[in-house]
Amino acid sequence: MATIDGLEGLSIGNLAGALHMSKSGLYAHFGSKQELQLATVDEAGRVFRAAVIDPALHAPPGVPQLVALCDSFFDYLARGTFPGGCFFAGAALEMSARPGPVHERVAGFQTSFEAVIHQFAVRAMELGQLADDEDPDQLAFELFGIILAANTAFVLDPEDPGALDLARKVVRRRLRLPTPS
Repeated sequence: MATIDGLEGLSIGNLAGALHMSKSGLYAHFGSKQELQLATVDEAGRVFRAAVIDPALHAPPGVPQLVALCDSFFDYLARGTFPGGCFFAGAALEMSARPGPVHERVAGFQTSFEAVIHQFAVRAMELGQLADDEDPDQLAFELFGIILAANTAFVLDPEDPGALDLARKVVRRRLRLPTPS
């Protein structure tokens, strides 16, 4: 629901209606809208880690992990894991001007995801898999940007797989790998 209505549109009443439960039962579980929002962010983080980060951790270190991470993200979108695209891409925009615990949790997740990309880029440098003049900070920033651009294109037209195919090609071109046809 939060990827469609946003975190601010998420309420105990709306969730109770969608789940055919009583508002009082959900209120007893969450206690407040903010606690519901925080629990939603945490659950979305768990889903994201399982779908995107964990598969990349099983790939060989360095460039293969970078490719696996990006491909896992594109697969996460293609599967329709969340109906509104990447939960965190939407939540980051929505919560950017709203200080408080929910903003901090979303920002913390985004920062940790960017750190994973950076860590994989640094490891690729250490393994000699990237050019000597490569900047891991810039590479991580660019790959994160490709991921966000792919999400935006996908959300605007989820029936067209072309954006995700293009994103896969761009990632590989940026990493100087052969691109799929």
